[in-house]
Amino acid sequence: MMSVTEKSELFWDFKGCVDTVDNWPLMSSPFPMLTFTASYLLFVLKYGRVYMKNREPYSLKNVIVLYNILQVIASAYLVYLAMTLSWPHGWVAKTCLLEKEDTRDKLTVVLYYYFLAKMSEVFDTIFFVLRKKYNQVSFLHVYHHTLMIVTSWIFLKYEPIYPSLFIRNINSFVHIIMYTYYALASFPSLRKYLWWKKYITTLQLVQFVLVFIHFALTYAISECTPSFLLGLTVFGNSSFFVYLFGQFYWKTYKNRENKKYIKKENENSNNETYYLKNNNNINTTNARRKNIMKAR
Repeated sequence: MMSVTEKSELFWDFKGCVDTVDNWPLMSSPFPMLTFTASYLLFVLKYGRVYMKNREPYSLKNVIVLYNILQVIASAYLVYLAMTLSWPHGWVAKTCLLEKEDTRDKLTVVLYYYFLAKMSEVFDTIFFVLRKKYNQVSFLHVYHHTLMIVTSWIFLKYEPIYPSLFIRNINSFVHIIMYTYYALASFPSLRKYLWWKKYITTLQLVQFVLVFIHFALTYAISECTPSFLLGLTVFGNSSFFVYLFGQFYWKTYKNRENKKYIKKENENSNNETYYLKNNNNINTTNARRKNIMKAR
């Protein structure tokens, strides 16, 4: 039986599932990742706003366009890497692909690049703060970015199994479309053609439902069964994100459509009232004229 000291040493050793992953930058221990995440939260929730308090919003147009283009390229590359693995093995593989060195290396590389991509995406929020778009620094936005960094690190380190590749692939595909939209929206002359913004949110909702279904199928038919913690994280957060994104969709698009409909109905009602009022005035005037003619 291990002593308390041995258990403590084992805990602080942070030994991962795959030896090579432990030697990669930011993967030897959680402290660099946690420091990065904490710095992100402190900046976007407090110190960034303090810094911008007496400053004019930065434009950052060219920076944001370049950033969005790079995110599209990175997401497309991740989809390509994921497809090279999923094409021969299917979306629900029989094994975790950790048995052979070749597939194990390919899988962990994709998961590592995905983790790095999630870290880079915090600039979404940083740009909001520097441009004083504080209304866009919502709970959904910050929670999503924070969670993706932490969970991507944990499951790359301790459970880099094949079923998690599906999440990375479909999320990267959605981000190709999303960051393409953001890049185009940076040009005011193009905004009138970007009628499909709300369908990005719809696509994100579909993404979480597909992830939920995929993991359910994995538990049902694959020999590579995810751990309880991984399953709980996926099912719990997929459900939570469906709720959060659904709420965002309803408030942003459905309420707006309802308000437009009510406004249009009120305008029609006002036009009808004006028409009836005018008709009544005309009828009253005609009646008075007839009475005057009779009196004569």
